[in-house]
Amino acid sequence: MSKRDYYEVLGVSKGASDDEIKKAYRKLAMKFHPDRVSTLPDKEKKEAEDKFKELQEAYAVLSDAQKRQMYDQFGHAGVGGNSAGGGFEGFSGGAGFEDIFDVFGDIFGGGGRRGGGRNPNGAMRGSDLEYNIQITLEESATGVEKEIKFPRTEKCGTCDGKGTKKPEDVVTCKTCNGVGQVRFAQGFFSVQQTCPDCHGRGKTIKSPCTDCRGSGLIKENRKVKVTIPAGVENGSTLRLTGEGEAGLNGGPNGDLYVHVTVKQHKVFTRQGKDLHCEVPITFIAAALGGEVDVPTLDGKTVKLKIPEGTQTNQVLRIREKGIKGLRSVLVGDLYCHIYVETPVKLTDAQKDLLKQFGDSSSGANSPHHPKSSSFFDKVKGFFAGE
Repeated sequence: MSKRDYYEVLGVSKGASDDEIKKAYRKLAMKFHPDRVSTLPDKEKKEAEDKFKELQEAYAVLSDAQKRQMYDQFGHAGVGGNSAGGGFEGFSGGAGFEDIFDVFGDIFGGGGRRGGGRNPNGAMRGSDLEYNIQITLEESATGVEKEIKFPRTEKCGTCDGKGTKKPEDVVTCKTCNGVGQVRFAQGFFSVQQTCPDCHGRGKTIKSPCTDCRGSGLIKENRKVKVTIPAGVENGSTLRLTGEGEAGLNGGPNGDLYVHVTVKQHKVFTRQGKDLHCEVPITFIAAALGGEVDVPTLDGKTVKLKIPEGTQTNQVLRIREKGIKGLRSVLVGDLYCHIYVETPVKLTDAQKDLLKQFGDSSSGANSPHHPKSSSFFDKVKGFFAGE
């Protein structure tokens, strides 16, 4: 099976900096690390382990300047001698292997391999969660409190997150002697990988908790009240600290990111703090002027003065009838886009009156129709060669 592009594996561009590559690796490694997937079904666990190995191989190449240059020039063939191999792909070159464990030291608090080895029992921060919520335009203007419900991993209450009720049942893993890593020979090199029995923790449990099966974590439905501030815009994201997945080994919870979508309104559209709406008026009101009632977002109405001679698509402003901006005391305006309606189903008497008006206005060249007059002047000029 052909290998995926290493940049694609890490989710970065080919022009990504070393820091961006390292950050991308950290994020994905935490997601697919064996400690995080130990409670999944066998099929999903195997898929996660394969992704984890793929991540390690990609990072081993892209974190090394020389290997990265060869890869950029020749693809996988350029690093074939350093990235191919058996069960722990990507580390037979040596240098990338050292860097990998430096990164894991940063992630899991172990100080890195060069600092004395990763602490298999170190605290691990929980994963972040995301939630999408829809609110109305009215709610975005005034602010609203919403209760949301979502599944998340929490510390097992039965064993207090320890994986067993009896502390004496937690023993040092015999396979790795508590290190959390096992070493095996691969050709001329000695390669190290996560212990398959304790999944890198360095400890095994003789009598696992029956509720969490020894993981120390369980899935629960969590209810949280989210306060959405007044003025929030479509596409905004709110962070609820500590409402994400539970951490491991006493590590802190991740965060919950709530993505806000504002539903489309039947009357108004929003642009920043301003509101826009379409206001239909009669041709009589457009010609003679007058006042019309315009709805506002708070459910009330306001009088809009229509000047004489108002045209379709003309925009009239009503001050401070928009939305107050987020963290601002200033209120936007309401912009009314005028649409002049042409009457339909006229009575004979009404038609006669309109014909009289048309005759009295002297046709298209009348000053009563400035745009029509201008148009016909241009047409005459065109045919006259002007």
